[in-house]
Amino acid sequence: MNRHSMLKLPFILLSCSLLIYGCCNVNPPSGNSVLDYEKINNAAARQYLEPIRPGYEGRNPFWNRFATKFIYAPAFDFPQNDRAVKYRFTIRQLDGGSSWSFIAETPTAPLSPVWNGIPVGQVLLTVEGIDADGKSIGEVGRREFFRDFPFRGPYKPAVRGYRQAARMAMLATHNMVQIQHWAENTEPDMSYQHHTYPCKIIGATIRSELLLAQELPAYRDRAVAIAGNAARFLISQSRPEGEPLAYFPPTYYKGLIASKRAENQNKTMTMEAVAAGQAFLDLFDMTGETCYYDQALGIADTYVKIQRPDGSYPIKVDFLTGEPVNDACAMLHPLLEYFQRLHTEYGATDYLEAQRKAEMWMRENALRRFDFTGQFEDNRIMGLQPYENLTNCTAAPYASYLLTKEQPSGQEIADAVDLIRFSEDQFTCWEAVPNADGIDPINTPCVLEQYKYRVPVDNSACNVADAFINLYQKTGDKIALAKAIALINNITVTQNAVNGFMPTTWDFCTPDNTGQRTYWINCSYSTVCSLFKLDDLLSHNPPEEGKIR
Repeated sequence: MNRHSMLKLPFILLSCSLLIYGCCNVNPPSGNSVLDYEKINNAAARQYLEPIRPGYEGRNPFWNRFATKFIYAPAFDFPQNDRAVKYRFTIRQLDGGSSWSFIAETPTAPLSPVWNGIPVGQVLLTVEGIDADGKSIGEVGRREFFRDFPFRGPYKPAVRGYRQAARMAMLATHNMVQIQHWAENTEPDMSYQHHTYPCKIIGATIRSELLLAQELPAYRDRAVAIAGNAARFLISQSRPEGEPLAYFPPTYYKGLIASKRAENQNKTMTMEAVAAGQAFLDLFDMTGETCYYDQALGIADTYVKIQRPDGSYPIKVDFLTGEPVNDACAMLHPLLEYFQRLHTEYGATDYLEAQRKAEMWMRENALRRFDFTGQFEDNRIMGLQPYENLTNCTAAPYASYLLTKEQPSGQEIADAVDLIRFSEDQFTCWEAVPNADGIDPINTPCVLEQYKYRVPVDNSACNVADAFINLYQKTGDKIALAKAIALINNITVTQNAVNGFMPTTWDFCTPDNTGQRTYWINCSYSTVCSLFKLDDLLSHNPPEEGKIR
């Protein structure tokens, strides 16, 4: 079997997971049995009547200009008519079915009065002004969108235990020819094309191998050797001491993305070095070799040096000079997590001021605008309008950061709740409408990645599930726990039962779209961590009977 065939196996054999589950009648614990879903579903339905950070509150602009689906009752930025005293809202099903209407004082009112009565499907909203005589004086706005499925658990049970699924996934990555290559080499095997993103992919490889070494000691020696050689490659590619980006490994290395697209040549994404820094800390923890800790601190020191006075960072810079290549600012949740780890786990205090400034920038900019735009190294960001490419991949991890602070304020918890609900509303799909062939086009429950790539991705499911878990741990919110369980249970369903691979995308696709491009090691590592997180929670701190919060 050649290398590319090996990478296609998880997708060709995906259905085997479901077949084996059915034939063997496996029914491992899934967390569903500890929750009262009638209460949870009813409470969730009440929450869906509350709009998420609506612009009429004045905290932020209306953020949903480009949104195409809603689970929570939306409100839209429609203009007032000077002659209107009230406004009539009418929602019609586009398939020629029913309609719903209500009267409101402003054209920006939420659809809460009728929201839970509207069934799933494509709808058209029209808003017209009403004068003092009760007559219509014309339409002030219209909007077509998909009224999405609400949460109605329980969903699929896990087909195997979370810890077993995590171990299988780690071994699937470990056994890849391109990963075993690291045991004897200090350069990547580029037949796995995502090695073109060294910080992200090789950093995740290091972390995955070290987690395997910790979880399954029989693999320790080989896994640590792989991680060590991969780390040596990152260090060899890093900018030298004294340079503007000292200790930073590159975002791009060889391959199509790095060599064929001019905007990437000799450029780097500023936040990418965090992935390498986290991997170096893991290596230091495993081996005690201080060279890795020094490398991690070198990366942190550079972040302090290049931080702007307002706490911000450019999203993309020249790799040699450190000069920004555009006016866009980076979302800072990866760096905040990095600084937090250095302080809480290693007692490093040199980065607290930079962390404080970065927190301030996120609060005064990203949160104030409620603009959590996608910032992916394989997508362009310039030329985008505000809110044109929102993503859970910034919002949900930032919510997790806020919730896992040692003492988050009440406002930080409230902000985290808003970010989590936004990530559910815009990107989470609890169910799907079957296509013309009667087949669900996506494997639900799942989470779409971003507006510009409306595809369910395992890493996105983990972003949102982790945030739900963190919310439950901080507040006892059982609705959040139920939603996390639903997403993570489906990870085990999607996993290839034969070889343990975790497919990155969860869409029903043609055979020519099931190759190596849909397996990202960083996403698989994230999936493994989420499986362990929920397993640890339910094993050591199961929810108690009581009030739904």
